[in-house]
Parts: sequence; C-alpha cells; structure tokens
Amino acid sequence: MGWSIGFDDKWNRDIGYGVPATCDHPDCDKEIDRGLSYVCGGEPYGGDKGCGLFFCHDHLYANGFDPDPQMCGRCCDGEEPFDAKPDVAEWIDWKLTDDSWEQWRLENPEEVKKLSGTVKSKPMEFK
Repeated sequence: MGWSIGFDDKWNRDIGYGVPATCDHPDCDKEIDRGLSYVCGGEPYGGDKGCGLFFCHDHLYANGFDPDPQMCGRCCDGEEPFDAKPDVAEWIDWKLTDDSWEQWRLENPEEVKKLSGTVKSKPMEFK
C-alpha cells in the first residue's frame, strides 16, 4: 500500500506525499507535502499521539518525555491542535483539471463547485 494520496476524515482533506501543501503552523508558509515525514505523530492520521496535521521540520519536535514520534509543539505540550490550513491552489487546480480526477469530479459535483470558486481554473461543466 502506498501513501501517495489518501483522505483524512478527521481533517476532511487529502493527505499523502503526492499532495502539495504548506506547513500547518499558523506562522509558517514553507512548502511541504502531506506525507508521513511531515505528519505530527509520525503515523497516518497522527497515530495515537499526534494531531495528524502536517508541519515542516522547523515545527516538528521530539517530545522530551517521548522522543518518538515527531510531534508539533502543541501536541508536545498536550494542547489542542492548530487549525488545519486549506489546500494549496496547485492541488485544487490538479483535482479540478487532471484526467485522473475525472471520476471524483463526476461523483462530487458540490465539492467541485465549491473548489471552483477558490482558484482561477475554469469552472467544471457537467453533461
């Protein structure tokens, strides 16, 4: 099983190393992906200890009491997670235009309509 693209029901967004993103820390705009090397908790969906958000290496830490897994500062301190950042325009445009997402677009017309208003892609038309 690969982790290129998946879906996280908790945060209601696509995840995997094939999904471009920005660091979920509110003060950071570093480009990352939503792969395992950037996930708080070090495991899919955050595992048992992390929040499952994605952070650049400047915002992932080893907890002093539990050096494995990598976690964001809030999880290290036992605090509530940050808010998840929205998908980047590059990813939204890919979902709205790439042939590999055609079936998804046909099955999710309301989501397509919502996403179409967030980027400068042509609106999708359904026949």
